[in-house]
Amino acid sequence: MSSDLEWLLLRKNNSFIVKRVAEGPIFSKEPGNLLNLHSHKYSGLANAKTIDVRQGPNGVEVTHRKKSASPLAVASARKTTVIRNRTGSRAAFGVAANTAKRGYRPDLRRATVARVSALLVAQNEPKPAPAPKVRGKKAKTFFNA
Repeated sequence: MSSDLEWLLLRKNNSFIVKRVAEGPIFSKEPGNLLNLHSHKYSGLANAKTIDVRQGPNGVEVTHRKKSASPLAVASARKTTVIRNRTGSRAAFGVAANTAKRGYRPDLRRATVARVSALLVAQNEPKPAPAPKVRGKKAKTFFNA
């Protein structure tokens, strides 16, 4: 079945659609949708070639379909690359960009790198809040005493 026909069947009725505001944007929670936008380009259901980026137990997992996989294969047709937490962010961006760029889905390169970046930033521990500075009359009495 062609991806265009699948999109025509799925675009109005699927369980992943999220409509918050009647006239606002329509989002999607489907796996393989990098920007969570309900559109044919980013759809993980209608496109045979998708890139799925999600948080795993060992780091960020980038999953895509193998080039040599049979069209009938489902689980064995997927390849998952794990970007470990200890690798640097530049290395992680390189792995994500090369996965998308090498003739697979170059149009999703920017979205893939953005998703990996967001997951890596979320993993970092927040910096401790600095101590509040004493200002005004309190500072004068504090330093003069």
